[in-house]
Amino acid sequence: MKQIEVQIMGQSYLLGCPEGGEAQLREAVERVDAAMCKIRDAGKVKARDRIAVLASLNLAFDLAAQQAAAAAAPAPVAAASSAGGGDADAKAAQLIQKLDQALAGDDHLL
Repeated sequence: MKQIEVQIMGQSYLLGCPEGGEAQLREAVERVDAAMCKIRDAGKVKARDRIAVLASLNLAFDLAAQQAAAAAAPAPVAAASSAGGGDADAKAAQLIQKLDQALAGDDHLL
């Protein structure tokens, strides 16, 4: 497994990445970083762990909304979307797992 160094909210993390998955992981990191920075920049939440939880919930909510929209779509569109829906679930699960792993090593959270 390959390791890549990424930045989330200005902090470096070394993440494990399967071969061929670097672009996908970097895209997930960009989404998490953007979501966390947006919450931080709003100024109401200061603790990194709370920001991470809120960002994760926002991303999961967005994913659920996309899945609900795909399920409500007419049959031909839903059939095409459902094939990608499992992929979206897998991506979300990987994103949450990577975030969880990255935050587990963050001494600031204790």
